[in-house]
Amino acid sequence: QGQLVQSGGGSVQPGGSLRLACDASGYTKAWKTMGWFRQAPGKGREGVAVINTDGNTHYANSVRGRFTISRDNAKNTVYLQMNSLKPEDSAMYYCAAGRTLSLPRTVDAGGYGMDSWGAGTLVTISS
Repeated sequence: QGQLVQSGGGSVQPGGSLRLACDASGYTKAWKTMGWFRQAPGKGREGVAVINTDGNTHYANSVRGRFTISRDNAKNTVYLQMNSLKPEDSAMYYCAAGRTLSLPRTVDAGGYGMDSWGAGTLVTISS
């Protein structure tokens, strides 16, 4: 189990864009899935997007068509491109890695099968 280092985040107006990055170079355990999850104050953690070692992806319905998850294998880094941001997207965003084989379950359960987590980065969307 290794360290995941996050970068990105910040404040943006509705309709704007942000790009998050997660450096998984320090993750030494075998993994099948990496992804992004978020949690707003007073709310539970919810899945946003995941990607597996085959390049397959799965998105939450609330972000599908607006967010894109990708992975640079050479850099061992996962990205989350967030476009058309809405106020309801405001949350603490966490990168995670694990060995889950079910992408929909991992998203729907808010991180099922994920055993290593980044420190989180705050995303705020407001007028």
